[in-house]
Amino acid sequence: MNGPAPGRVLEGDLRPVICVVGARPNFMKMAPILRAMAAHVPALPVLLVHTGQHYDKDMSQRLFEDLHLPTPDVNLEVGSGTHAAQTAEVMRRFEPVVDACQPSCVAVVGDVNSTLACALVAVKKGVPVVHIEAGLRSYDRAMPEEINRILTDQIADRLYTTERTAQDNLVREGIATSQVCFAGNVMIDSVFFGRANARNARDTLQACNIDPAFFSHSSGLGVVTLHRPSNVDQAEALRAMLGVLGEVASRLPLVFVLHPRTRSNIERFGLMDLIDPARMAMLPPQGYLDMLGLMAQATVVLTDSGGLQEETTALGVPCLTLRENTERPITVEQGTNTLVGCSREAILGAVDAILSGNGKRGRLPELWDGRAAQRIAADMYPWLKQRQAALAVKAVAL
Repeated sequence: MNGPAPGRVLEGDLRPVICVVGARPNFMKMAPILRAMAAHVPALPVLLVHTGQHYDKDMSQRLFEDLHLPTPDVNLEVGSGTHAAQTAEVMRRFEPVVDACQPSCVAVVGDVNSTLACALVAVKKGVPVVHIEAGLRSYDRAMPEEINRILTDQIADRLYTTERTAQDNLVREGIATSQVCFAGNVMIDSVFFGRANARNARDTLQACNIDPAFFSHSSGLGVVTLHRPSNVDQAEALRAMLGVLGEVASRLPLVFVLHPRTRSNIERFGLMDLIDPARMAMLPPQGYLDMLGLMAQATVVLTDSGGLQEETTALGVPCLTLRENTERPITVEQGTNTLVGCSREAILGAVDAILSGNGKRGRLPELWDGRAAQRIAADMYPWLKQRQAALAVKAVAL
């Protein structure tokens, strides 16, 4: 495990902000925040902690390069495990970092296990918690991410939301509006930052030795990602989903970017014969710029990922979400997203509508303008200064 880098801890007139990343979605959200903190006048001092929840080191490095993320000051190297074991190990390894750094706050993003684990350590230590992407709700407590979101919001001191309805969710749960700031969506900041350098889909596929015939279909390409336990961890559910995807692939070729657990389960359940390589290309996890290029040039994206629902809305690409619910309803109400669940009829009907030219294009929601991180930095600095001043007054009084 790496130790803190003292040179970065001592910058500025505030104690450092510990910024936490742990899994792939965090990288896209934290990258613009770090840039905005560095560009703020004065700059906010930062200590970047990578928990190592995303344990593919080669892929993590590639994502860091694509997003221009700096090398983490600390890598906890937690790796994989059950939800309980992983959360507990992040807490155990993160606590000494907080003790050594004495940060002004701990900033966490999204809803992965590292988000909740580091927030819990901070609040137990009396360190303020900042939650970026707060207030999103699927109202499905069978999703581990929903539990992480709810609990992190309950212990956060400053909550930055991506859409106005998120504040309504927080107020219903007893959180004061004075703690909440509607800043916009930092995921979209990364889309705007990266799209000019997104890799051409043809180049990405050729690098993966995909048949050139994939490039010539009149309907273009579909992109697929699956990783939710409800879709991939049970043999029958995964069999049914692959069967429907096979029917979609008869309409347009699909590029299936495989999550490691999804690939493992396809092999473990003996379902590989359901995938026709002539119609469905299987790719390993891709870098951010590769994935952005694939989505930008797709005719349709089929996914159970929350982040891809947002990214496709920003890119104006129709998205079919293979879930019964979403914590990002604005992508359905205003964006390009359609909830189709696991229904064969709904999925095929939506694909046929898109191929006939009736795909959903939507519009960009409010404050999804590429400047959300700047608003967060502009709000966080005076908030931290105010807290620091209040603590100084209290210390004198004692």
